[in-house]
Amino acid sequence: MKPFMDEHFLLHNDTAIRLYHDYAAGLPIIDYHCHLDPREIAENKRFANLTEAWLYGDHYKWRAMRANGVEEKYVTGGQGAEDYDRFLAWTRTVPAAIGNPLYHWSHLELRRMFGVDDLIHEGNARIIWDKTKACFDGEGYSVRDLIRNNNVAVICTTDDPADSLEHHEAIRSDEGFDTLVLPSFRPDKALNIGQGTFLPWIRRMEEAIGSPIGDYGALLEALESRISYFHERGCRISDHALDEVPYAPATLEEASAIFAKALKGERVSKEEENGYKTATLLQLGRWYSQREWAMQLHLHASRNNNGRMFAALGPDTGYDSIGDGRLAGAIVGLLDAWDREGALPRTILYSLNPKDNDVLASIIGSFQGGGIPGKIQLGSAWWFNDTKDGMVSQMTSLANMGLLGRFVGMLTDSRSFLSFTRHEYFRRILCNMLGEWVERGEAPHDLAWLGGIVQDIGYRNAERYFRFGSGSAEGSAK
Repeated sequence: MKPFMDEHFLLHNDTAIRLYHDYAAGLPIIDYHCHLDPREIAENKRFANLTEAWLYGDHYKWRAMRANGVEEKYVTGGQGAEDYDRFLAWTRTVPAAIGNPLYHWSHLELRRMFGVDDLIHEGNARIIWDKTKACFDGEGYSVRDLIRNNNVAVICTTDDPADSLEHHEAIRSDEGFDTLVLPSFRPDKALNIGQGTFLPWIRRMEEAIGSPIGDYGALLEALESRISYFHERGCRISDHALDEVPYAPATLEEASAIFAKALKGERVSKEEENGYKTATLLQLGRWYSQREWAMQLHLHASRNNNGRMFAALGPDTGYDSIGDGRLAGAIVGLLDAWDREGALPRTILYSLNPKDNDVLASIIGSFQGGGIPGKIQLGSAWWFNDTKDGMVSQMTSLANMGLLGRFVGMLTDSRSFLSFTRHEYFRRILCNMLGEWVERGEAPHDLAWLGGIVQDIGYRNAERYFRFGSGSAEGSAK
């Protein structure tokens, strides 16, 4: 019987052990998609305690706590719930989470971040609280310390086109902080013309650009100007949440008429919405391609399922799930439209539905080229899929149909500064998968070659693919 979470955690053969410890363990981290708050990095926030660092805003944990019967005030912290009582509720939940990655993640974070190897349960709650509180009260546990201690080279936050990026500016101007913290361009609100957020977002964009947006042409000009603004500040990645993938080609005149209806507050039909989204998304992709950005498409989430709780708490509070709509035809249509124009950007496709892995892995093979290794990527196991089984499944689909060795690897997709250990979790799983192939005689026992693949997937492919620091003196690496 192996000890729980020892130095060979998740490594079940000698080859995996060598690959991880000799090639993966010391790699820097490129966290190219997350939801960390740049203000907290700029201000070098200090957390008061483990609850603030662990439970504030973490809807993964919130879902588990609700499933364990925890009252909502201890989940989201309303009605004056004390931080220790919220933490205590989490320690009561963790033992029931065996098999869930939260069980591993939580223990891994305690061990790597705080040197605390106590098992998480109610009986150890006060011990864990006091040990971690002593860390937060001392030196070396500010937000920037946590980033440095985890050897994070690059962080890409998620930013609206109307954002000022003032906090990114402040971070970049601090010569004492070496991690690149770069914006990512997330124009979802520009596409969601049928939602109530659309017109308020137009007003916000008008403030950002300092001029009115009175027609569709003005909107496109505003979006391109903000792309340039982001590019000058180091942005090299866009991101789109396409819960339903649109592909309904519309002319410029048709998109302009649809935009005009929305601007007057008139109802836009689903057909019109899809036409507007398609036209706008295709134009955005052209601009990304011109600037050699990577475009991320996050697919098949079903968001805000619980209407009562959405009204009470808003979005991103743990009430989302996996969507199961049609996907292949629309994705092929989008990629083919860009490709026919010679305007297909580097693209990463993620689906929240694991049934789409093979579909997407086969689609990306139809659009590779341009002398760019792995130009179109099957994105890492995302959200409900970033489990041990989900990671293996995603990488197996990619290996079966494409080139695993060109994969750009893991990201946290997290709002927590303690979640960088997910990169370790992924790297251990990758090394074990390769080691199993060797042990079964399905791959040669060539550690130098395999170690190179591990280092490529764990760090170097992302470094080459995203081209951080290229094309702008303002966006260059420190």
